[in-house]
Amino acid sequence: MKVVEIFTSIQGEGANCGLLVTFVRLTGCNLSCLYCDTNFETGTEYSTEELTAAVTAEGTRRIIWTGGEPTLRLTEELVTHFADLGYWQAIETNGTKTPPRGLDYITVSPKVSVQTLRKNFRDTPIDEIRYPVARGVTIPDIDTLPPARHYLLSPIFEPKGSDTGSEKNLLSEPNLTYCLELMRQDPRWRLSVQLHKLLHLP
Repeated sequence: MKVVEIFTSIQGEGANCGLLVTFVRLTGCNLSCLYCDTNFETGTEYSTEELTAAVTAEGTRRIIWTGGEPTLRLTEELVTHFADLGYWQAIETNGTKTPPRGLDYITVSPKVSVQTLRKNFRDTPIDEIRYPVARGVTIPDIDTLPPARHYLLSPIFEPKGSDTGSEKNLLSEPNLTYCLELMRQDPRWRLSVQLHKLLHLP
């Protein structure tokens, strides 16, 4: 298993915002999004035993598998392994592949068509669908999406580019305003702001 980083922080977005979790960021992604602010190309190879020791050392009982795109590497066997150790496990995926079975919570941040999303999650329940939103981007009607417990809009932050790097932590007011407009049109949408960026947490 090739891993970019393992760290503990709050879950900064979505319906589980505020939970203390251990993030395991897996190497690789099958997409290239212009607004992506994540390093997913480098990494270190871990055996199952080494990964277990590293996660255990973080001291939480919650794992969020993330990336890049974690479904490229995460296996059902590894999910079962950590489940047997008593871990609650979530995944954050772009929707291009069906996640392995056994996860406790599935977040889809869709980067695929609604048709592909419905196909990949025909038999896999989704806990939350969370769209990253820039002003003017068309968001699908909720009624066309696969069933989910939560539907969220996340305004994209300002891109990197300043000398200090702090610019990536600036909430875009136009993107936020647009999210609020979409929520007025359909109140089933909820707002998800990346709290960890506002607090300058990892």
